[in-house]
Amino acid sequence: MSSIPRATGKASATRFRRTLRTRLILAFGLLALLLVSTFIYTTYKVSSMLDLDRTTYLTNILDRAAEDSYKNPKKQFGEITDLKLYRFLSSEPEKIPFPEWTEFPNGVYNVEGLDDSGKSFNYRLAVRKDPKYWFFVATDQTDAIQRQRRVTMLLLSLAGASLVISLVVGWWLANTVLRPVTELASDLKKSSRDPDMKFKTERVPNDEVGQLAQALDDYSDRLREVVQRDQEFNADVSHELRTPLAVIRGAVELLMASPSLDERTLTRIKRIQRSEQQCTDLISSMLLLSRNERGTGSVDIAKLCEQLIDAHREQIGRKNVTIRFEGEPGLVVNAPESSVSVALGNLIGNAVKYTPEGEVVVRLEGDVVRVIDSGPGLSVDDMSKLFQRGYRGTHVGHSHGGGIGLSIVRRLCALYGWEVSVLPHAPKGVEASLYFDPHKTRPSSTAS
Repeated sequence: MSSIPRATGKASATRFRRTLRTRLILAFGLLALLLVSTFIYTTYKVSSMLDLDRTTYLTNILDRAAEDSYKNPKKQFGEITDLKLYRFLSSEPEKIPFPEWTEFPNGVYNVEGLDDSGKSFNYRLAVRKDPKYWFFVATDQTDAIQRQRRVTMLLLSLAGASLVISLVVGWWLANTVLRPVTELASDLKKSSRDPDMKFKTERVPNDEVGQLAQALDDYSDRLREVVQRDQEFNADVSHELRTPLAVIRGAVELLMASPSLDERTLTRIKRIQRSEQQCTDLISSMLLLSRNERGTGSVDIAKLCEQLIDAHREQIGRKNVTIRFEGEPGLVVNAPESSVSVALGNLIGNAVKYTPEGEVVVRLEGDVVRVIDSGPGLSVDDMSKLFQRGYRGTHVGHSHGGGIGLSIVRRLCALYGWEVSVLPHAPKGVEASLYFDPHKTRPSSTAS
């Protein structure tokens, strides 16, 4: 008997992913951030180079002042454009008007201070201390630093504005670009209610989206043709098979009406009658499956189980196997008897087929029918492939079958909202369960 762990067909793994619209907006935002960052970095590097040039300029002034002082000690220094040059004897540091200057070693420094009115100011100070003379060059930087701060704030404001504008433009462009795709996806969802819907319409642009819409139309046409041929084939086969089955049914009824039949012959005719009914049920169920349509009707499950048990007793043959029914009658399912018979018949038939000895118990528990056998059980490989079409399991031996019975059961469950499970049964064997109301008596995992 083939098997698989119970796994619901309705459950599907979901994971978070960003939409295409979000990715386009983020791409615009990141591009703007990259461009603004590049501009700010370039501005900073240019500012650093200008600052280095200014430092070199001040150092050169100090060097020329020192050279002139040693050549002409009486030369006087003062203001040079926006600069102030000072020279003091190293032996007279008390004459320096700014005592804090004496603490600076050779180099160029940015100094902050307060003027006589208490207003803050900034200046750059270049220092050169020789054994005989100390030289200082000072230049006011208050206005330059204020301008630099205003430029910095302006750049940051531009960066924020550029980022916001880029996000807005990205949002607008993403909506504009993706609107045809969104409308196409909406039409695709609506196509389940209107199979003849065309995706390539006048409102779809003649671009890549239009090509996609045309491809969907072509695929839909091919798929519609395949489905139509399949439905016509199923309908034709069902119609052609019903005719000989009707002949068989009529012949059986005539034979059973004969009073001269012995018990052995009557048993064989009843077997033919059950097989004819089984074929009729199977044809009806397969036709409904091919159309994806639910049939109507109601069936007494306990009565049907007893009928199926009687039908499968002859399948036991010479095997030392008993089959029995347990449970209370009363469960009525709103579904065609043919569909329920095919589903339960496959489960009972598998249990009888793959049980060499022991017993098969068909148990009705509320809204669940359990078929329990004492066969060889399930292998690990069986547990992973049971409901795959064509899989026959590792314990089939020389038994006949195409491995499609449980696949049909699974499809019937999906059509009518039932659920089926096949699990190992302790201490041995298999327990197959059919849940007619899985929302009320839902198992831990099922195949629906």
